[in-house]
Amino acid sequence: MTARSRRIVLREMLETGKTFAVPGAYDAVSAALVQAAGFPAVYVGSYATAASRLGQPDVGIVSWREMAAHAQSVVDAVSVPVIADFEDGFGKAANLWRCVREFERAGVSAIHIEDHVHGKHTDFPRVIRPMSQMLDRLKATLDAREDPSLLVIARTDAAWLHDDPTEAIDRMNAFLEAGADMVFPAGLKPKRLGKIRDKIDGKVMVTNFKGYTFAEEEAAGANIVLYYGFCLYAAFRGVQSALAAFARGGDCSEIPEVFDTADEFERFIGYSTFAERARKYGLD
Repeated sequence: MTARSRRIVLREMLETGKTFAVPGAYDAVSAALVQAAGFPAVYVGSYATAASRLGQPDVGIVSWREMAAHAQSVVDAVSVPVIADFEDGFGKAANLWRCVREFERAGVSAIHIEDHVHGKHTDFPRVIRPMSQMLDRLKATLDAREDPSLLVIARTDAAWLHDDPTEAIDRMNAFLEAGADMVFPAGLKPKRLGKIRDKIDGKVMVTNFKGYTFAEEEAAGANIVLYYGFCLYAAFRGVQSALAAFARGGDCSEIPEVFDTADEFERFIGYSTFAERARKYGLD
């Protein structure tokens, strides 16, 4: 599928009124596994990108070039829409056009831009941009699109920062009025989202929270639920467990998740597809 056709698919998904679970991938293989499991879209965020690409925490050290390149590797591995983290735009509002074009060329179907400045994933105080600044950055992002089918999602951390969601509602509606295709209230749990959903004038994307089910997120009115760390956490625990077993026993043949996986993995990754091309076109 072309980038534009995938963007249209994502837009059509949102118009169904259904709620979609979108797991986060940390690389191309995990993205392909998400698609193979039947999920309709894949998410690639800075959290998993910083961890998998750099082995570092998500504290603003992933550059826009690294993020776009990583997103493209995910896009190239699947045929479903890919939603990508655009952070705060990676620079001044007047320069966002270059980053938008790079993500667009990477083939992603949607990007989300946030009003968060710093404090995310740490115990430092969270700081968000003034509304006027965020609106300028959002408008710059929207204007920079060459393909109007690329979804631009506006994220606010106001609900995360304050206990009162009133500011988050005001920001989300201002974002939607400015042209955002969807809003993303970070930190808004299902119980609170359900109480204010009718006050939000558009589509809503949220992240999942431990202790809440997908059915609860759906009932609260979310259109997309991101499971941003799903594949990363599963891989971390799986590899950690397998290595610990290997260190204890010294024989990987005793670890079925490793020893019995090679053939299945090679089929999944496409060695047989390569062999078919080689038979058709030759090896020279």
